Amino acid sequence: MIQSGLGSVITRKLCFFCAAFILLAGAAAHAQKKKKNEEPITQTLPELKDPPAAITAETGRLVFRVTPLSAKGLLSAQVREALKILVHDSKSASVVKLRAFVSGSGDMRRVPMIVSEVFTERKLPLPAVTTVQVGGLPLVGAQVVLESIELDNKKTVNPSGLAFFAGQQGKDVTQSVTQLQTAVNAAGVKPASVLRVTCFLSSLDMLQAAQTAIANAFPAAATNYVQPQRLALEPLVECEAVGRLEKPPASAVQFLNPSGLTQNPNYTQIVLVNAPNLVFSGTQMAFRDQDNDIRLAFERLLKQLEPLKVTYKDVFWTSLYPLTRPVADKTGNIRFEFLDHARPPASTRLLFEGLPSLDASVAFDVIAAAN
Repeated sequence: MIQSGLGSVITRKLCFFCAAFILLAGAAAHAQKKKKNEEPITQTLPELKDPPAAITAETGRLVFRVTPLSAKGLLSAQVREALKILVHDSKSASVVKLRAFVSGSGDMRRVPMIVSEVFTERKLPLPAVTTVQVGGLPLVGAQVVLESIELDNKKTVNPSGLAFFAGQQGKDVTQSVTQLQTAVNAAGVKPASVLRVTCFLSSLDMLQAAQTAIANAFPAAATNYVQPQRLALEPLVECEAVGRLEKPPASAVQFLNPSGLTQNPNYTQIVLVNAPNLVFSGTQMAFRDQDNDIRLAFERLLKQLEPLKVTYKDVFWTSLYPLTRPVADKTGNIRFEFLDHARPPASTRLLFEGLPSLDASVAFDVIAAAN
C-alpha cells in the first residue's frame, strides 16, 4: 500500500512538471511567433549639421597643410581618404578651414556633407568649407585636393603673426615666382618661413617648372597646384602664399604695397597680421549674374560674420571665384560697396570651372581680423 501511494505521488509530480514544461514551451513559441510578426523598429540617423558659415581661430596657433593627391576611387571616396589623412596627421591640431578644389564630374555638393559626416563620426568640431570646381589637378584620375588651416592646440607656432601674399600673376612660372619672392622679401619673411603656396596654372604643362621653382624658392612650404579652367585663353600663372612673420608688424593689421610689385588701388599686395584671432568664412555664392544678386551675396555673408563680431571693415583677404569675365568685373566693382576701398584686401581673382550650384555665377570667401 505504501509503495502504491508513493508511486501515485511520483506520478502526480511528473505530470505536474510535464504540464509546466508544455505551458512554458507554448509561451516561448508564442512569444517567438509574435516577435517575428512585429514590425522592426526603424532607426533614424541624427541629421547632420552644415559646416559653419564662419569660424574664429587664434592667429598664433595656425598651421597650413595640403592633402596628397589620389586617383583611387571616385570623388566621395577620395574626399573621405583625404579627410582621413588630415585627421590622422593633425595630432594636436583642430581643422578650422578647408578649401576643396574638385576636378571632374563628381557632385561637389557632397564635399561639405562628407566633411560633416567624417567630423561628426569622430566627434570633432566642424570646419568652415569652401568648394570650387577646377579644370584639372596634376594627377590623372585625381578628383579633389584639400587645403587645410588648422589650430595647434598645444603651442603657439606664429608668435609674431602671419603675412598673406596676394596672387602674383605672370605669363609664366618664372615671372610669378620672382614676384612672389619680391613680396616675401619686402615683408621680412624668410623663404623657409613661407608656410603654404598655391599656384594656379592655365596649363598643367607648366607643372614641373612650377614645382621646381617653388621648391627652390620656398623649401618648407606646403604646395598646391591647380588648373582653374580646362580651356584658358592665354598662358597664366598666379601664385599666392602665407608666411610666418619674424617680428610683429607696426599694427595689428598692416597693408603693404612695396615697390617692385604692381600698384593697383583695388587690392593690396601684402597684409601683415598679428591680431589675436582670425575669422575664416566658408563659400558664399551669388545666384544669377545681376548686380543685385551679387550685392545680396555680400549682404548674406555680412550677416554670417556679425555674430563673430567682425564686419567688412575687418576683412583683409578675399578670394573670388567667378565663372565668367563680366561677372568677375561686376564682383570686383560691387565688393567696394561693402569693403574698405581705402584699405583694399589682398586677394586672388581668377576664372574657375564651376561652383556647387548650377545657378551660381560667382562665389567668394574672406578672412577678417578679430580681437
